[in-house]
Amino acid sequence: MSDTNGPVESGSSAGAEETPSAAAASGEAANKAGSAAAGSGRHARVVLVDDHRMFRTGVQAEIGETERTGVEVVGEAADVDQAVTVITATRPEVVLLDVHLPGGGGVEVLRRCAPLMGDAEQPVRFLALSVSDAAEDVIGVIRGGARGYVTKTITGTDLVDSIFRVQDGDAVFSPRLAGFVLDAFASTDAPPVDEDLDRLTQREREVLRLIARGYAYKEIAKQLFISVKTVESHVSAVLRKLQLSNRHELTRWATARRLV
Repeated sequence: MSDTNGPVESGSSAGAEETPSAAAASGEAANKAGSAAAGSGRHARVVLVDDHRMFRTGVQAEIGETERTGVEVVGEAADVDQAVTVITATRPEVVLLDVHLPGGGGVEVLRRCAPLMGDAEQPVRFLALSVSDAAEDVIGVIRGGARGYVTKTITGTDLVDSIFRVQDGDAVFSPRLAGFVLDAFASTDAPPVDEDLDRLTQREREVLRLIARGYAYKEIAKQLFISVKTVESHVSAVLRKLQLSNRHELTRWATARRLV
């Protein structure tokens, strides 16, 4: 399935008891972050792109109090077509972009929004926010033009800071990904993307992930808004290109490359 993490981690968890001291510490941290944003007079208009409504709701609750954080959420989208429409209409400073989306994924959003990213006067900048830390996901969106990549374990305070840094044109990565990204782009001896995987189209990669995660053909068709026959065609193409015999081998192949 696409990214399935819940809302960005905050100082407390839903349903969990919190001691008075922990609650006070959490509130104090949030207030400090809010005061810093308010004191700086900073403001960023943001669009959230993620196919899980509950996750978007959680992020909105965590960072969307504009007076506290300086972040104004001006739009949301759940798939590629919606994302392009909303981003084009609102022209935000920053887009928080999920990597795995119905309709072609985050890379397709970046491709279709390339003119907006290249606008010298009002550039739209993208920050990938994903559960995945797979090499081909990270490199794919950075190649596509994203200014950074953070995982969904990021705190609300750090996410707000990342948004403003991307707004300023900085590159932002989760700590464990930064070194990997630098190494991948600095290497001249080996390509940053798996050669076998590079043979697949973006849609074939999406079908590959869903097959490896145990989805049935009908579920994949519904997830990607395509027919079952089209799913079967993509699976056949993936098996042929990777020289695999069945979906069990495909699952092992994808798991070995941390694509699941």
